[in-house]
Amino acid sequence: MVCPVNTSSTATAAPAGEAARRRPTIRDVAAEAGVSRGTVSRYLNGGKWVSPEARDAVERAIKQTGYRANQHARSLATGRANAIAFLLAEPQDRLFADPTYAPLLRGAAEALAAREMTLTLLVAGTPKERENVVAYVEAGHVDGAMLISSHENEPLLDELLAGGVPMVSCGLPLGRTDRVASVSVDEAGGAREMVSHLRERGRRRIATITGPLDLPGGRYRLEGYRAELGADYDPALVAHGDYGTESGAAAMAELLERAPDLDAIFAASDAMAAGAITVLRRAGRRIPEDVAVGGFDDSGLAVNLDPPLTTMRQPFDRISAEMVSLLLEIVAGSATKSVTMPATLVVREST
Repeated sequence: MVCPVNTSSTATAAPAGEAARRRPTIRDVAAEAGVSRGTVSRYLNGGKWVSPEARDAVERAIKQTGYRANQHARSLATGRANAIAFLLAEPQDRLFADPTYAPLLRGAAEALAAREMTLTLLVAGTPKERENVVAYVEAGHVDGAMLISSHENEPLLDELLAGGVPMVSCGLPLGRTDRVASVSVDEAGGAREMVSHLRERGRRRIATITGPLDLPGGRYRLEGYRAELGADYDPALVAHGDYGTESGAAAMAELLERAPDLDAIFAASDAMAAGAITVLRRAGRRIPEDVAVGGFDDSGLAVNLDPPLTTMRQPFDRISAEMVSLLLEIVAGSATKSVTMPATLVVREST
């Protein structure tokens, strides 16, 4: 894919007076960044074969020069929409209730804005919404889709795959890892690190509240929890939630009834940990003196809980940026691949 350029300009940065009278070009960006025009063009068209250092230099140069791509000309030249879908396969209310979606959405919007591209928010939480989304995407209104919260048996993925739509999944696409690109954190490794941390704090009866097991976070965080406990794993210390606060509260009540001697809880999301903390307090349990509580995400909710929550941080900005880069590479013809990032333990007062 070639971005239209103004070939009449010189290879050096234009004088300030001249730059003020005309629209900055790709040549101006290249001169400011100290890279070739080809590097800038590759960055603008998906970032393929552009080093992180060059990407940073180009982004700074775009801001410095005030460069804006001619989107209409680009669309005519490439036959592409210059837009990407942020596609949430959940009911609409989850968009606002789940604290992890906002930072992912913000990061994707910023990454695309730097490329002079548009982010389109699509929600497919019902069969009718799914039908409309598939028709919209296959009509070419977007160049590809960032899949957010795609369940294992979600028919949307198969419909988009059948239509040849370029996609990248946030988290491993269960059952389709050989066909759908993905960007994820090390779910199992993060869970193991949290359980190890709780054990180092002297906790021995460590319970967990899982996410949905048809989502990668639910499945692999449970696997990591179980692997780290080894012979100490007790199925009575496992309860299930849906990542939401209310489900965390219900699961915590269930665990207290079933295993009143538990002394730690690892919730597979910060929102579920918040629900668990409410129930523990009502039951007269002190945190962390009686029960230590750990979460997963560090989406912004964790630091505002009382006490502030120890959690596994997901690098949402990096995840979004990598999803955008990977998806644009696929749009340009690259092969499907998966990227895994580490989750980082953030220790606060809840443990």
